[in-house]
Amino acid sequence: MPEPEIAEIPVLYRDEHFVAVHKPAGLLVHRNAHAGREPFLLQMLRDQLGQRLYPVHRLDRPTSGLMIMAFSSQTAHLLALQFAGQEVGKTYLAVTRGFTPLQGLIDDPLKSDSGNLQEARTEFTRLATAEIPHPVGPNPTARYSLVRVSPKTGRTHQIRRHFAHIRHPLIGDVLRGDGRQNRFFREHFGVHRLLLASVELTFRHPEDNSPLTLTCPPAQELLDLFGRLGWSAAQPLWAPDSDNLRIP
Repeated sequence: MPEPEIAEIPVLYRDEHFVAVHKPAGLLVHRNAHAGREPFLLQMLRDQLGQRLYPVHRLDRPTSGLMIMAFSSQTAHLLALQFAGQEVGKTYLAVTRGFTPLQGLIDDPLKSDSGNLQEARTEFTRLATAEIPHPVGPNPTARYSLVRVSPKTGRTHQIRRHFAHIRHPLIGDVLRGDGRQNRFFREHFGVHRLLLASVELTFRHPEDNSPLTLTCPPAQELLDLFGRLGWSAAQPLWAPDSDNLRIP
């Protein structure tokens, strides 16, 4: 996937305790041993905001969307406890191969890096479908689903692994996806990314425990794709509520 060209990270919410931003697809959250000298979100935000930041949770490199960073280690700890305790409501949008069931729960355990099986639960609702007259695979047409996904646990690559398990892999997943479909989206739609975006987080504010819901609009390239697949009518089901995007 080409590295993203980013002038500035979009800020969705900010107060004296933490900031919520829209992470572009293809951008690392923090530097790792394999990253080289490429830019990463943590440093870009530090430079952009002029403040030290502390990561709170994970968002995979190929995934775009809502990401939280704290302004102090204490706030980061309080928020991270909510994520670790499965107290945070997380909502994603994904595009899958084929027509998924209208809704479902995928609860197959997933192996950790150490090889141990871990409980994993992913709920989903199908928002829309598309069938286009292109024989990408053995069939004369290609079918796709737009799904709203709510992982109830936080296992590594959980959403991608679970949808691959039910034979509806995410488009753009280079590890477990359908190579023919991924190539078709690159060549036909000009889309070179994983079609997975974090669009909502619901949690308690670390200062006073008040409930807070933050939303993040899908990236413009995803909105353009949704329009080409005829999914504009599905927008009220996932479009962010602007009242939740409060920037003091």
